[in-house]
Amino acid sequence: MKQKLKKRGFSLGSFLILLIIIGIGIWGYTKLNSPIFEKNAPTFELKSSQFWNSNIPLKIEIKDDTGLLNIKAFLSDGTNRVAVVDEYIKDAKKSHTIEIKYPKMGLKNPKGVLKLTINTTDISKWNFFRGNKTTKQSILTIDKKKPDLFSLITSYGITKGGAALAIFKAEDENLQELYVETNFGKKFYPTSFYKDGYYAVLVAWPIVEDRFSAKVIAIDKAGNKSRARLSFFLKNKKYKVSYLQAKDRFINGKISDLAEDRPDLTDKLSPTEKLDFINRIYRQENEKLIKEITGKIDSNQISNFDMKPFYPLRNAKVVASFGDHRYYYYKDKKNIISEAYHLGLDLASVKMGNIRITNPGVAVYADYNGIYGNNLIVYHGLGLYTLYGHCSNIMVKRGDLIEASEIVARTGATGLALGDHLHLSMLIQGEFVRPAEWMDSKWIQTNITDVINGAKKMIDK
Repeated sequence: MKQKLKKRGFSLGSFLILLIIIGIGIWGYTKLNSPIFEKNAPTFELKSSQFWNSNIPLKIEIKDDTGLLNIKAFLSDGTNRVAVVDEYIKDAKKSHTIEIKYPKMGLKNPKGVLKLTINTTDISKWNFFRGNKTTKQSILTIDKKKPDLFSLITSYGITKGGAALAIFKAEDENLQELYVETNFGKKFYPTSFYKDGYYAVLVAWPIVEDRFSAKVIAIDKAGNKSRARLSFFLKNKKYKVSYLQAKDRFINGKISDLAEDRPDLTDKLSPTEKLDFINRIYRQENEKLIKEITGKIDSNQISNFDMKPFYPLRNAKVVASFGDHRYYYYKDKKNIISEAYHLGLDLASVKMGNIRITNPGVAVYADYNGIYGNNLIVYHGLGLYTLYGHCSNIMVKRGDLIEASEIVARTGATGLALGDHLHLSMLIQGEFVRPAEWMDSKWIQTNITDVINGAKKMIDK
């Protein structure tokens, strides 16, 4: 055997060395593909440049697949370099948050521009046991000044279910966010008004909210925040409560027809369960779509908001009021099936009456929408929308510019309507408000026109 190996130029020692090399290769391959030798470097978010209020620590979360070993951070003003973080991570955590604080000593330009450098290494044995390393830098512009913010003028009061106008000043060269925050969590966004630095916003007090308060919030790119409270005289208003008997003809007719829109959810429901589904759940879905469509505001600067009283149906009679809290019962008032708020004004005149747009706008929706039937929504600016429901037909399409007095649709009984009529709703950034206010020339003059004119006089001074 030995002679045969020698003849082939291959000794037993060489064979053993080959086996050792193969073994080491297998061992190395196994180890290099184990978590100990993972190749992914630590990760963290750091913008290449940003504004920083140096009074507030800059928090940065650093992550790694196997575990972090150390993190170092430095601030430099171009001349001096100061270490602000130098941490060895106990227990090789996979996530760790550092805080960058402005150092008490070492830097000479606290109001200028700094360079932040962050170095972090993980516990991997990759890269010849030195681990994976990530280095990132960011240019920090120091900004400690809050935005200049104050309320200029507002409508005198706001009624529960109604609207009001506010005009204010907000200035900051690095302004990032600007909105009106309410006590019920709704944010109303303003539009630029008259001259640079001034803004106007319509706000709404939903009928389901018992209280109303609002304040303007201005935040700059460094996170500096200013607040200005908007003062309104609050006018509480009680709305009608109705108990409506759901008769078999209604349930097996209109409700049954609407249930066919959602057979996947209604086929196995009893007639009264279908009523609750249509009146409550399907209504919520339809109104969610409406709020999404009407929750937007354009960015065009305005100087005026001249609105004529909205009255889309001539010689019409009011057949149902806004805010009516309706309870539906079957046979006995004790047997309440469902409840909902009526968020519009029902107007009736003649069958298939002409619906006219009182003020110019743009059609943002013109389609079928469940309980609202054939549904047209028009945007008039400053976050104000009008909605026309139960139409027999719609004569405009989405995107059309509509002139004042233009006939856009005809009344009908589509959706959840028992007779031919128009359902008129008014919305401000997705919140339903009282149509009666926008149909009243005196209310518009006092709460909108006079406020705008008063604001312009103040600004011109």
